[in-house]
Amino acid sequence: MTGAYQTPEPFSANLTREFVTVPPDKPNLLKRVLHWEYLLLSILVALLLVMHFSLVYQQYHPFYLFGEVGGPYGFLSPDQTIFDEKHYVENARSILNGEGDLRGEHPPLGKVLILAGMKIFGDNPLGWRFFPILMGVAGIVFFYLTCRRLNMGMWAAYLATIFLAFENLTFVQSQVAMLDVFMLPLMMAAFWLYLRHNYLLAGVLIGLTALVKITGVLILPAILLHWMFFRRDGDWKFLGLLFLAAISFLALLSGLEYFTAGHFTNPVTRISSMLSGMSSLTFETATHPNMSRPWEWILNVDYLPFAYVPHYVGTISLTLWWFIIPAIIYMIYRSCKGNEASRFALLWFFGTYILWIPLSLLTDRVSFVYYFYPSVGAICIGLGLAFNKLVETWQYGTGKIKRGTSLGIVIAFIVLTLAVFLLLSPFTNWWMYPIPTS
Repeated sequence: MTGAYQTPEPFSANLTREFVTVPPDKPNLLKRVLHWEYLLLSILVALLLVMHFSLVYQQYHPFYLFGEVGGPYGFLSPDQTIFDEKHYVENARSILNGEGDLRGEHPPLGKVLILAGMKIFGDNPLGWRFFPILMGVAGIVFFYLTCRRLNMGMWAAYLATIFLAFENLTFVQSQVAMLDVFMLPLMMAAFWLYLRHNYLLAGVLIGLTALVKITGVLILPAILLHWMFFRRDGDWKFLGLLFLAAISFLALLSGLEYFTAGHFTNPVTRISSMLSGMSSLTFETATHPNMSRPWEWILNVDYLPFAYVPHYVGTISLTLWWFIIPAIIYMIYRSCKGNEASRFALLWFFGTYILWIPLSLLTDRVSFVYYFYPSVGAICIGLGLAFNKLVETWQYGTGKIKRGTSLGIVIAFIVLTLAVFLLLSPFTNWWMYPIPTS
């Protein structure tokens, strides 16, 4: 019948018939690499390794800037030690020769790592500094991971990491064969594991930190207070952290002492001996021109000479030193607003710096500005959080002038940080210490 009504096809049927399946794009490896969160961290690690190892044999390194090669400022000679390296290198030689440990006031782990490098690469600068450099750079990696576990955004974490990596005291300590450089990455790893709720392994790392220098135990109050005030979870596991920190320290102390001294020692007797040795060097008995009290580290600029020619300066970068107190005040403000990173960094600063003040007054133990080294990361977190606010203004703010000014301040501070770093570092030689004459 003409003009009869015809039932239309269902709408879904039309869709099904007309839909054309488009094959998904093949994954672009380059895009994946460029968007990989750890790309900048990997580049930073590679750059730091090149910079550090280029300084081991200075006659050949490519970064000697603003100076005349072979000029009056000179290089490190292949047998030249830097600052307290002379003590620890000589101590490693004594252990390797079967003559025992000459530095009984400190636990053995850091000394074992120095002599391990000498065993592998020989009694030369590469042997002395190989593991210090690796551990120093590892500390930068664990610092970034710790920042991210503290819920810092990627920009904030990277800003804090850049400020730490190019801070003079951090760089210099990562370059020399002293004990402090081994303590920091173990401390950072313990923080990272604790923040991941891996309490048992964090306890082992705390024990290892104290096995480098007994003052490494000062990170324990920071973790304990953070758990008490802001976590209170996994009670039994956290008790396991405290237990394993003590057990790993005592058990490994005996084993490492056997390696360095050739016989087992009573851990309790050994701890008593270490504390006695540490307390023997006091402000009353010592005569070092650069010894200083903890409060002086943040109130005065101290250019502690690690080496004169070329200059290795054991001092806090001015770009960080200027902001120590403002960063603490800012983190107190952010803590009151519930910022997790600020709370943790303040407790970190309390454990590794504030506790030094009563300890210094009670024991009169001589101290130096480089003892601030474990506290630098806490200040860098404060700076990272503060400058990230400017980054957020640039990203999401309104007004071209306001956004441009915010970005300009961030870039200017990064450039200033790098400039101060180069000024203080042994990569430049256009200034030098006035070498004392006797």
